[in-house]
Amino acid sequence: MMSIGAMTKKLQIGQRQASRICQMAATDQLAFLAEGLPIIHASAMGFWSASTELRDRPREAEVLAGFAKEEAAKALILLDIARCPEKQVAGKLNKLLNRFYGHLDRLIYAQLTEWWFTDVAELRKAVEPLRKAHYLEGHMGEYIVPNDTLYRRESKLYADVEAYEDGTPIWNAPVVHPSGFPAHMPAVVQVVDAMAACGIFSLAGLKATSEVWGQLEFQKMETLRDAECLTKELLDRLIAEGLPNASATQDHVNALYRHWPLPMYNVELDPIPVSLEELKAEQDRLYWAEVGAP
Repeated sequence: MMSIGAMTKKLQIGQRQASRICQMAATDQLAFLAEGLPIIHASAMGFWSASTELRDRPREAEVLAGFAKEEAAKALILLDIARCPEKQVAGKLNKLLNRFYGHLDRLIYAQLTEWWFTDVAELRKAVEPLRKAHYLEGHMGEYIVPNDTLYRRESKLYADVEAYEDGTPIWNAPVVHPSGFPAHMPAVVQVVDAMAACGIFSLAGLKATSEVWGQLEFQKMETLRDAECLTKELLDRLIAEGLPNASATQDHVNALYRHWPLPMYNVELDPIPVSLEELKAEQDRLYWAEVGAP
């Protein structure tokens, strides 16, 4: 007789199966990533291209641009698998693949392509506020608000009922106002497009990435200078092997230097829960810091 456990076991069929990469040998993993990265690149570029055609529909354009950013971020997450030293990657693979499906994880990756950090420790410090589930806003922290990164994503996507500290329900209308500025390709899309142009997404390109970046584990004090040296070494090898495509330009090279974040396989991105008690205590601290102790 079939056990209840066997009857109720969830079928692992369909999408959201990236965890199966954990079961592959290292060489098979790179080959599988080389198959998927061009698909991710095409998906990101398709969303971005469509968003630029909707300038008279700013909300819909921003939604599509947001999808482009999240798709591109998935490529950066997979590249962190390739950049992780061979001896460490098995212990980090499951965590990195979970990020592949996390909206907050992907949006943090996208955000970090727009910032520069001197070392991993500075990057880790900058990431922490982005992870908090709730935080305070206002001159004296008088408002408790949800994670801004996720809220901006969800509020553009959905009409919904929301509530704040007093519990009063209100409707969210997903409206985005025109910016008046021309569309500018997001940094995360730029760098992923540059990777494709430079040949990084080919199997040979991923092997080169793994061998070059695998020389150094980025843990805490490894620097932007270290990353720049490895990027140069990788680019020299890609060129020597004839991997960049005919459309590759200096702009693509510049995008790699400017927008490829330091490796984040040793940086935590999980959401940080914040209790109401903690928020209230911080509100009190900010209030008395402003008006003076009683």
